[in-house]
Amino acid sequence: QVQLVESGGGLVQTGDSLRLSCAASGRTFSRYHMGWFRQAPGKVREFVAAIMWSGGSTYYADSVKGRFTISRDNAKNTVSLQMNSLKPEDTAVYYCAASPRGPYYSDRYYYSGTYDYWGQGTQVTVSS
Repeated sequence: QVQLVESGGGLVQTGDSLRLSCAASGRTFSRYHMGWFRQAPGKVREFVAAIMWSGGSTYYADSVKGRFTISRDNAKNTVSLQMNSLKPEDTAVYYCAASPRGPYYSDRYYYSGTYDYWGQGTQVTVSS
């Protein structure tokens, strides 16, 4: 089992940047692929970004591609999401999630059911 704790959320203005972090504890961090999801009020949880266990492959939702960057540090058991050029539509609770390493992750990284462990979320609010 792995425990995840997000941090770094806050209230910013359009065009600003934020960096979210997710600290993992428990099982060996490198056993897991990691993802970021978000959920806005009244909407379903949606995929934002993902990174494979080695950091060798990353994936992004079209809505954030070119603005957000996911990275991980396996030595520090952390995964980060650098968010630039923020827009009001990025307002949501952001969750990090962990998926045990498996052969089909590259086909399923965008699906919330692929992830076994979730953090409690951190609020990001972008004002216009």
